[in-house]
Amino acid sequence: MSPVKAVLFDRDGTLVHDVPYNGDPNRVRPVDGAREALGLLRSRGIRTGVVTNQSGIARGLLTDADVRRVNRRVDELLGPFDVWGVCPHGPDDGCHCRKPQPGLVLWAAGRICTEPADCVVIGDIGADVEAASRAGAHGILVPTPETLPEETARAGHVAPDLLTAVRAVLTGPPRGDVLADERHIESAYDAGGRPR
Repeated sequence: MSPVKAVLFDRDGTLVHDVPYNGDPNRVRPVDGAREALGLLRSRGIRTGVVTNQSGIARGLLTDADVRRVNRRVDELLGPFDVWGVCPHGPDDGCHCRKPQPGLVLWAAGRICTEPADCVVIGDIGADVEAASRAGAHGILVPTPETLPEETARAGHVAPDLLTAVRAVLTGPPRGDVLADERHIESAYDAGGRPR
């Protein structure tokens, strides 16, 4: 059995395709491998959760109700998740929950009675893995075309896709800088460190 007790996922760009400031549940589309990855975790008794920054609320582009409707759709397609954590604040609000701050990760781990050290956070930008590190959890970056090359370079652990990231945690917290899949790792990334 894996010593990892929970995996917390970023929502947009990690579990579902990123639609900026999405308030429409009909636009929710899971990323490739998301259902299989979550099924693997659940079949081994590993708890799952979502920790997501939704600054569109603070910016007046979304309402709390919009975000809840989208989250409900994600839960219908990929759930059920054990915990949902949403930060509604903007980048200049100085809150402790907005990633890269650790508050959201700490809160979610507490809600499911799991120590942060027993959690893995999987996300698509540097703020996700930085929040994990600050909380004392393990982070895995799954880059997308929007991920900055410097975020990929700084990440302690990088996986070419979501399913590879999840398979890597089935035996414990991630080890090594790059978590390989069946492909030769260089074939998964271009010269700039972005996924192909």
